[in-house]
Amino acid sequence: MRVKRGTTRRAKHKKIIKLAKGYIGRRKSVFKLAKQAVYKAGQHAYRDRKNKKRTMRSLWIINLNAVAHEAGMSYSTMIKKLKDSKIEINRKILADIAENNPSVMNEIINKIK
Repeated sequence: MRVKRGTTRRAKHKKIIKLAKGYIGRRKSVFKLAKQAVYKAGQHAYRDRKNKKRTMRSLWIINLNAVAHEAGMSYSTMIKKLKDSKIEINRKILADIAENNPSVMNEIINKIK
């Protein structure tokens, strides 16, 4: 008896078409185009998960730079003084404190001056 793979192929195609939901034109309904679109989207998603970390760190630094300039120093000077004062708070937490608790951030800055 011969082996028929119609159901397997259909399931694989349905999986790709499901991943292509929301795409424009034939990319959402034609398997060949959907497969290419899903593959490319996966590449972009993988790359941008890495880039997101880079972008967020950059944003935190921009926010801390603004806070540092308000206090009359540069960002690099503020980070150096934090390290010299043995205050080990990372940039993410510092940026969060600066945004949500300005009074606490002022205390930190007064401590390192």
